[in-house]
Amino acid sequence: MAARGKPAKVGLLRQPRGDAVRAAAPAAVLLPPAFRAWFRSRGWAPREHQLALLDKTARRRSTLLIAPTGSGKTLAGFLPSLVALAVRAEHDAQGAAQRARKRGERGLHTLYISPLKALAVDVARNLLTPLEQMQLPIRVETRTGDTSVSRKQRQRLSPPDILLTTPEQIALLLSHPDAVRLFSRLDTVILDELHALSPTKRGDLLALDLARLQTLAPGHVRIGLSATVARPSELRAYLQPQPDAAAMQLADLVQVAGGAQPEIGMLETQAPLPWAGHSARYAVPEIFAAIKAHHLSLVFVNTRSQAELLFQELWRVNDDNLPIALHHGSLDANRRRKVEAAMAAGTLKAVVATSTLDLGIDWGDVDLVINVGAPKGASRLIQRVGRANHRLDEPSRAVLVPGNRFEVLECRAAIDAALAGAQDAVHNRTGALDVLAQHV
Repeated sequence: MAARGKPAKVGLLRQPRGDAVRAAAPAAVLLPPAFRAWFRSRGWAPREHQLALLDKTARRRSTLLIAPTGSGKTLAGFLPSLVALAVRAEHDAQGAAQRARKRGERGLHTLYISPLKALAVDVARNLLTPLEQMQLPIRVETRTGDTSVSRKQRQRLSPPDILLTTPEQIALLLSHPDAVRLFSRLDTVILDELHALSPTKRGDLLALDLARLQTLAPGHVRIGLSATVARPSELRAYLQPQPDAAAMQLADLVQVAGGAQPEIGMLETQAPLPWAGHSARYAVPEIFAAIKAHHLSLVFVNTRSQAELLFQELWRVNDDNLPIALHHGSLDANRRRKVEAAMAAGTLKAVVATSTLDLGIDWGDVDLVINVGAPKGASRLIQRVGRANHRLDEPSRAVLVPGNRFEVLECRAAIDAALAGAQDAVHNRTGALDVLAQHV
């Protein structure tokens, strides 16, 4: 979503090579009056890349948006669907007698696919705010592994306008006999954090899902949202069907420049570093002091056992009784939702988390990221650092805490690579056959 509490700055739009030079139409043409009034009420102006995506989808052009953290990337991805659904609702209101029948016949309009359950829930929370403020009759629901069986059944019988879900849930929905009814009128698919999904087996599963959706709804348009990547053409090809192996098809590209340089350092401690181990117990007093000195900190670790251990160690030294929480995938869904709600409300001081929170979560109050242990790659480090100061014009701040002396070298290499803008994720890869067999 767009940056909170500050007027939005207009981003920069770069036309990709080979794309026709065409400036996006002005906001007065692309945005209905209710949307223009909502932007004005927030003290914002639509950014150029947000208008560009509206223009691209109006021409039914699948598009990859590459933008830095805090640039309004998620809002840009949803705007075309929100505008289309608002216009449809207005037309339905004019024919109120047939409205109920039409709603019964309609399937999903927009699929939002996220790599994380927490991200889908966070996006839903942020999306409901403008819908309520503009009083738009648009149904938005999430469908993840935490969703109840009864709700999942209801969603198949009476699908919402916008469904926020994960690749695994899409695969399950496509396996049902009523998939044709559910997806045949699909208009838009939004793929968030595409740079994190595509180079993994989950990305292979998602590619198979998209191929099936292309058969069921050949007219749908795809929007990819991504952080900076080394080779955008690979993600552009991922977004497009590839009927001819000899001629690669590429989606359009909208690229936003800018973003403040992150501030990444390594923890300075007087305690001797151990030769082995990954718990970083030696640094618990310094980690707690950093948490105490900041408003809200995210403490990332690499495994769930590390998360549990560090959480306990922090509470051992927490004589001030600071509200420090824990978040990882093995926790009960209700406990995770409570932690996420507390973070959104700003009532926590720190959260110890695994990769369940390292993508796209828009909590602007986070002012420090602490990564305990080696980050296992520059791309992953950049992604985690971006959770702090989730705004375009403010630098993200992070501290790395090596678990042992050998991880000092790995942390230093990751910091240098991140500051240089290096990317180490491999997107151009052959799909996994075990994923194909499972999907079939």
